[in-house]
Amino acid sequence: MKLKRNYILCLMALWAVGCAMASTADTIAVGYSVGITLNSGNSELAPYHIASNRHGTLTQQHSTLLSAALWHDMDTTQRLSWGAGAEVWGGYSSSVDYDRYDAKAGLMTANSQHPARLWLQQLWIEGKHRGVFLTVGQKNIDPGLVNRSLSSGDLVMSGNARAAFGARAGFINFQNVPFTRGWLQIRGEYGYYRHNSSPWLKHHFNYYNSFITTHYWFNYKNIYFRTNPSKPLVLTIGAQAACHFAGTVTYYNSGEIVNVVKMKPTLKSFWRALFAGSGGESLGDRVYVQGNHVGSWDIALDYRMTSGDKVRGYYQSLWEDGSGIGMMNGFDGLWGLEYRSSRHGIITGAVIEFLDLMNQSGAIHFDHKYKTETGDGQPSEIEASATGSDDYYNNYCYNGYQNRGMSIGSPMVKSPIYNTDGYMRFTDNRLRGFHLAIMGEIGSQVSYRAMLTWRKSFGTPLLPRREPLTATSMMIEATYTPRWLHGLELKAQLAHDHGKLYGNNTGAMLSIFYNGNFTLR
Repeated sequence: MKLKRNYILCLMALWAVGCAMASTADTIAVGYSVGITLNSGNSELAPYHIASNRHGTLTQQHSTLLSAALWHDMDTTQRLSWGAGAEVWGGYSSSVDYDRYDAKAGLMTANSQHPARLWLQQLWIEGKHRGVFLTVGQKNIDPGLVNRSLSSGDLVMSGNARAAFGARAGFINFQNVPFTRGWLQIRGEYGYYRHNSSPWLKHHFNYYNSFITTHYWFNYKNIYFRTNPSKPLVLTIGAQAACHFAGTVTYYNSGEIVNVVKMKPTLKSFWRALFAGSGGESLGDRVYVQGNHVGSWDIALDYRMTSGDKVRGYYQSLWEDGSGIGMMNGFDGLWGLEYRSSRHGIITGAVIEFLDLMNQSGAIHFDHKYKTETGDGQPSEIEASATGSDDYYNNYCYNGYQNRGMSIGSPMVKSPIYNTDGYMRFTDNRLRGFHLAIMGEIGSQVSYRAMLTWRKSFGTPLLPRREPLTATSMMIEATYTPRWLHGLELKAQLAHDHGKLYGNNTGAMLSIFYNGNFTLR
């Protein structure tokens, strides 16, 4: 029944997009893509570099998946324009056994789970007027600070997890700020979403200890300022912020429900997702800040050489609460250096990154001002405050910052999908790591990409590991685009994980895609 329902929804989505494309202009340019992706490995889940930064489409040990996409892009040169698209995936994926507590038997049992046999990856319709857009539906978001092909991933919106369904509005690309004569540009967006991941969470949770939160909302926004991009030196500075709010939290202790808290999606909760404030149904929301907030301060500096090649240095400072916003979390964040060539050649791009999430604003957590005491124990007039233990991507009453088990933020932080014990939060967010990547071309028909990622995890600030765990992940990829059939793309990947964080895992991936376009009249 579930497969049939998903199949009908996917067909309806493609039909709706086709109708939208055919109902307006006399001539409409349409792009399409069809393909097959196969992967196999020696562990229950795909190696890190095969599964990561792929919008959650390829996670299992063995898969044979078909995909199809259809889209019409907005014409950004026109004052008024529209766009629409749909993407469907389906096929076979192997299962993974997760722990689940059987209350009647009084023991843990094997809970075999696999992705849906058919699912809707994207479905959207959008429009623009001048420099402002509105998008409704499920569409991938790219903040644009890091290179999606080479980076380890953005700290807030990496493209590692499946997109959420909702509505967002903002500026189309960067727009000139009035009265600055092009010396300053602005870009930003704001939106509300639903991940629709409650079924996944219910199927993978262990129902023994901890908690599970379902039917929650998601808010994401960003804003960036950029200096004149036609100059050799360009500065970009801005911020991102995301928030989970509302929903139902069910707490378990030794297999029994001990508390249920329902947090209603009121107008106030939608407002507090924009401007963090206390309130809500749970004790923590009333005392601290309502919802689970994650964000980053972002800065990038680009230099264009006389040859046309570009070098970019960038830094993302991750934050969870007021201490992180106030940059009280030391050197925590993603530090990166990128090279982009303006010519074809053996090396067309390279990235080196350092990720440090060790400080997390310290181990103490208390964010209220309090009266200090004098030597005789009497309260003084001096106020003090302390805050910390940010516990990146985790929250006291929300599942980890993930969708269907995949981290929405940095993939370098081990995603909850790897927690086969049925724990729905991040277990290894206190870490340091390096990431190296390079890409280029070998002739006119073959390109390559290679990545090497290493990290050392110390657990979490609240649950540190007795012994740190390491992981070294490697990947080599080759892409063949033959001249004899324009639009055909054959891609092969070989990846390996080594270490105790992910285990020793080797896998391969092969995909064949045909991309084209046609015109509706």
